[in-house]
Amino acid sequence: MTDGRPDWIHPAFRLIEGEEVFGWADLAALPVPAGGVVQADRPSRVLAALAAAEAAGQGVLLARGGAESAGWQSGQGFSVTLESSGTTGTPKRLRHDFVRLRGRLRGVAEEGARWLLTYDPGAFAGLQVMLTAAAAGALLVAVPSSGAGTIAALAQAARRHAVTHVSGTPSFWRAFLMALGDADLPLAAVTLGGEAADQPLLDRLAERFPQARLRHIYASTEAGALFAVADGRAGFPAAWLDAAPDGLELRIAEGVLEVRSPRAAPGAVDADGWLSTGDLVERRGDRVLFAGRLDGLVNVGGVKVSPEAVERCLLAVDGVADAAVVAVPSPITGHLLTATIVPVPGADESALRVALRAATADLPPAARPRALTFADHIPLSAAGKKSRKGSQ
Repeated sequence: MTDGRPDWIHPAFRLIEGEEVFGWADLAALPVPAGGVVQADRPSRVLAALAAAEAAGQGVLLARGGAESAGWQSGQGFSVTLESSGTTGTPKRLRHDFVRLRGRLRGVAEEGARWLLTYDPGAFAGLQVMLTAAAAGALLVAVPSSGAGTIAALAQAARRHAVTHVSGTPSFWRAFLMALGDADLPLAAVTLGGEAADQPLLDRLAERFPQARLRHIYASTEAGALFAVADGRAGFPAAWLDAAPDGLELRIAEGVLEVRSPRAAPGAVDADGWLSTGDLVERRGDRVLFAGRLDGLVNVGGVKVSPEAVERCLLAVDGVADAAVVAVPSPITGHLLTATIVPVPGADESALRVALRAATADLPPAARPRALTFADHIPLSAAGKKSRKGSQ
């Protein structure tokens, strides 16, 4: 350290948070709550708390739903406890060793990089972006969360600061593309994470930003950073089931992806070091494709259906900018699927409705949405995902 600055914060690092600008001296001057429990709603607060906790040799909890400890204990030595997003259930808390948490942050020193923070600062993905920018001496641009207007504010900030690196969920990217319109953005790196990346979106991003490196990352609060796919195709190579990169082991058990990783949270794995991700996958030729979440399956008339799989079918239809499929209660079948569609500007809704019905005609009857609603946007959670709570 120099002047108390941790070695993972480059002296050139700057954070723009709304209208405020922070360097290391500004971060070091921020008050840090006692006890190690931090409300992780602002990147400045998170970075300051991490530096203070490391200096004190104590654990820190990045609380995403408020700063309540709820029985959390800091333990021995410096560690970081993260809370999962709870997209489909109750959030979990996982303790990570900081060195392992940063295990895949390499090759980040790109001169002039300007990152846009699209994730919740307390989320695993948000922390990865912040640590990447901090280590590289980059500029990190963040905006206060403002509900439905957040995407528009992020698009405005991206244009204003000419950001070069953006990482976000597929749901974020669909909304971000609409908010950007025809505006020019000098992107050098486009990254997707947090949700399965579908092929139509990957193709749209490659066409929209042809000079940018395009990759989708697979990671989670429990598993840590696992792997990145940079060949422009959805899913990951089936060959990785036999020989995965970066010290990983991957396998499929009853349709669910399981991983063994040196970066997983110790409390999340079984006695043999394996972690069930809860992600349903299908092997198709030389590819393994994601098919939804195990805990996201819904019972429609006795048939288990994945709303995410149906959603991807709708997203592949020309004229669809975004789509969300959820289950609603039914006194007859238990649940029914409904779909909300965001059409591209200028799309003919009548023709689009016909195309959507045709696209789902080959699905099992239980998987066909019974109602199609058109909207101008899909609400996202603080994690940048489509919330599926209460849909099962």
